[in-house]
Amino acid sequence: MKQYKAIFFDWDGTAVLSRKAPVEEAVLPMKKLLQKGVPLAIISGTTYENIAGGKLESYFTAQELKSLFLGLGRGAYNYRFNAEGKPAVYQNHIPKKEVLLAIHDVCYEMHKQLLKEYGMQTDIVFSRPGYCKIDLMVEVDRGENLFLQQNELQTLNNYFEKHGYHGKLEQLMQLGAELGQKKGVPLKITSDAKYLEVGTTDKSDNVDGILSTLEQEQGIAPQDCCYWGDEYLGLGQGLFGSDSFMMTKKTLPGDFFDVSETEGERPAKVQHLGGGVDRFLDFLHQQC
Repeated sequence: MKQYKAIFFDWDGTAVLSRKAPVEEAVLPMKKLLQKGVPLAIISGTTYENIAGGKLESYFTAQELKSLFLGLGRGAYNYRFNAEGKPAVYQNHIPKKEVLLAIHDVCYEMHKQLLKEYGMQTDIVFSRPGYCKIDLMVEVDRGENLFLQQNELQTLNNYFEKHGYHGKLEQLMQLGAELGQKKGVPLKITSDAKYLEVGTTDKSDNVDGILSTLEQEQGIAPQDCCYWGDEYLGLGQGLFGSDSFMMTKKTLPGDFFDVSETEGERPAKVQHLGGGVDRFLDFLHQQC
């Protein structure tokens, strides 16, 4: 495999098995690459507190941290590390309060329609930075493994059928988009089957922002980057998982890899390797 000048990767399910799993196995090759000055960018929908327990910087020196970036909150924040080795937001895509309230209204309207018309219970997390999470299967507990599970899409479709909802996940996402249009807010809606994430940003905002920084500061070209994840899987007609949003007009010259064990359709440019976390960490070691 070619040597890349910058590596972008998802965290949960790609670099670590769960948020409570030890991070040392991931940190070891990361540290070696950062010592060489190879930029690494963690692209995740979560917050900094959920990356290595909010103590990621403690594993690296201030010099190593100069090459580490984080794109978090589903496009909300891009981080780099200051001279003291502390994380600092340098790009912020948080919507204004009136837009955030419109997002909340859309999610609550979807909740009401599903409950009223189909008796489907949903939970909504309103406290995410710039977006909301709608839990479509409240009775399904993923435990510590928060990424898409084997057969989970089929479980969701069975749940829809059980409640007489004969649409698909993509129709539900289209409903959200239409409700957003009525409020004058263009929404980006993603899903991993269990959750709908509704907001005005997604991982595309993270990767485009960080790649622009690397181009400007280090002259790194898009074709010299790679993007690793475990959620590129197709979820419906023309609909793919959250990691597919790392594929943008700007990043497309790069290479894209999926380590998920789940079989199914991926975007044409994605190389499905399987192997889970071990496969990704093997790659990092090969790059050292």
